[in-house]
Amino acid sequence: MTEPRDSSPEKPAENTAGRTNEPAVNGIADDAAAARHAELSALITEARDRYYQLDSPTISDGEFDILFSELLAIEAQYPALVTADSPSQIVGPAPGATFTPVEHPERMLSLDDVFSPEDLSAWLQRTSAAIAAFSEGPVEWLTEVKIDGLAVDLIYKNGVLAWAATRGDGHIGEDVTANVRAISSIPQRLRADGGHDVPEFVEIRGEVFFLLESFAGLNGRLVAADEKPFANPRNAAAGSLRQKDPAVTASRGLSMFCHGIGRRVGFDIDRQSHMYERLQAWGLPVSSHNVVVHTADEVLDRMRFWGEHRGEVEHEIDGLVVKVDNLATQARLGHTSRVPRWAVAYKYPPQEATTVLLGIEVGVGRTGRVTPYAVLEPVTIAGSTVARATLHNAEDVKRRGVLIGDTVVIRKAGDVIPEILGPVADLREDGRTLREFEMPTHCPECGTELAHAKDGDVDIRCPNAKSCPAQLRERLFYLAGRGAFDIDALGYEAATALLEAHVLDGEAGLFDLGEEQLLTVPFFRNKDGSLSAGGHTMLQNLAEKRTQPLWRVIVALSIRHVGPTAARALAAHFRSMDEIRAASVERLSAVDGVGAIIAEAIIDWFTIDWHREIVQQWAEAGVTMEDELPAASEQTPQTLVGLTVVVTGSLETFTRDEAKAALLDRGAKAAGSVSKKTDFVVVGADPGSKADKARALSRPILDEAGFRVLLNDGAEAARAAATIGEAAP
Repeated sequence: MTEPRDSSPEKPAENTAGRTNEPAVNGIADDAAAARHAELSALITEARDRYYQLDSPTISDGEFDILFSELLAIEAQYPALVTADSPSQIVGPAPGATFTPVEHPERMLSLDDVFSPEDLSAWLQRTSAAIAAFSEGPVEWLTEVKIDGLAVDLIYKNGVLAWAATRGDGHIGEDVTANVRAISSIPQRLRADGGHDVPEFVEIRGEVFFLLESFAGLNGRLVAADEKPFANPRNAAAGSLRQKDPAVTASRGLSMFCHGIGRRVGFDIDRQSHMYERLQAWGLPVSSHNVVVHTADEVLDRMRFWGEHRGEVEHEIDGLVVKVDNLATQARLGHTSRVPRWAVAYKYPPQEATTVLLGIEVGVGRTGRVTPYAVLEPVTIAGSTVARATLHNAEDVKRRGVLIGDTVVIRKAGDVIPEILGPVADLREDGRTLREFEMPTHCPECGTELAHAKDGDVDIRCPNAKSCPAQLRERLFYLAGRGAFDIDALGYEAATALLEAHVLDGEAGLFDLGEEQLLTVPFFRNKDGSLSAGGHTMLQNLAEKRTQPLWRVIVALSIRHVGPTAARALAAHFRSMDEIRAASVERLSAVDGVGAIIAEAIIDWFTIDWHREIVQQWAEAGVTMEDELPAASEQTPQTLVGLTVVVTGSLETFTRDEAKAALLDRGAKAAGSVSKKTDFVVVGADPGSKADKARALSRPILDEAGFRVLLNDGAEAARAAATIGEAAP
């Protein structure tokens, strides 16, 4: 909830209650407009109080934005309605009575919001034109992800944290010094580093927030203690910081990033980006996602990038903040009574919405895992309608503290499956019938009694792996996927049709299918009784794909825990299915990338007779069960053994799988995340947050040409071609 704002957003969902289309007469509102303005003011004021003071909102940020946009539209038409106490003229609510009021040395402002690329472009043009009136130099823009947290003000005197406060109304906030001291990432004393002495006085602005993983853990602990869970990470951060007992704050696992500076004595700085470097040198936390760009087009590129990748950030973001980087220019531009003229927040479409949890049902996966999922009253989030959300297991349902019938907060991050963050517990008194979810005791597909796996994990599984219709469908669909046999014609509908027609009763007979059998399946039959084009494609695919390399065959068996990486390692080491089957746990565990858990899963899989029948029947049908040892001249040199490489973004001449395969063939480890132990990060077009983390950790970054150097010439040559701590060209 960033407010207030001057620019108009894209048109929100129409709300015509109490609206009038008659023009204002000398700016004087008619009765209907005045009544609607009063109604909106009351709704917005209540929403602010619940958001800032009670940390327990009952409407989403998107719903708040619609109300606030309507208020601004009415005030634009009827200026006489704008008074000093109008919600549009107030940065935030006054401090509550729980904490001691404290005055900020410099006023903490809000940010103006824009909601469309056109509005952002217009702001950039206006600001550039204003700067051109007093400066001939180029404008540099500092872009930052907008953290959805709680704004705080830190005061350091001679390098020692003196006090901390919430933003409040911008002039006066709440003294939360004791609680801020309990946040481990905020230093009690600044360090002199890199020749930067600690200042006599400095006021630091920042955002306190929850990592998504920490938020989930907190709600679980609250529910276990019979306490009310939080609806989303922002409210959890605010509620955790505003605890009466600092020990409670300390137990919550809050984080913070600095994003501004107020009053300062004893040092000066020319750019905000340089200021961030100074803050880091003093030991203060700063986001790794801050980037300085030089043109409006680059700003729009950053806006589009984070719009596509916001789900990859470890904390909630709801926009992109754009600032003029030069501090002297910031001072010349100044500010209004509410917002700076040198900064703006581009707000992304809401990723969160509130809706009703209508029910919880369960689905059965290819390994028998029974997974609950939420059935929701349909709601639109980020341009798509959401009617279901993931719930990982019965314990997860309890941990989130949701009841069937609850109003819940739903989050949808990009292409990630929507998830329930938590219940809006304050709406439980509206007369709605609520009930707890009870995990079924029997499989909804085959009726078999469910059981926990023998290794003691929290998942409940259907033990009828051989003939459970759901598991059979999922396994057939999985083995046809790109990571296994890559059979284009065997999609989910085709797999279902084969099983329902009883042409297959499992995956063992897949490669024995012929035209006569497919003609008995309506899905593969034309109206005239002939075999459909899809049927012919299926038979052709089955003939071609049975010669896939051994590692793909291993993946297709759906052995628990065995994915493409482990399958490649097994195939490269043992080279045949018989050798893998005959290997002991010790031999399997010794293979790099396998380990004890995977080794035991392989041993267990081969103890089951119908599993062995799959391998035998596939082998008899000509499916690859042994990789031929290539001639010495054809073997790929193991030039990258011991290296860990991460690939992110799109490469022009490699698919992601091909890039990983090239690394694995040369002995490297193709990792999925960046750490200090990563040797190289290959960055293609539109990379994710892994590229930012590589820069933050100063890992060697390669573009596609550098990646080819790595593959062809080895690590030393690649290091000479790499950039350190910045994006690859």
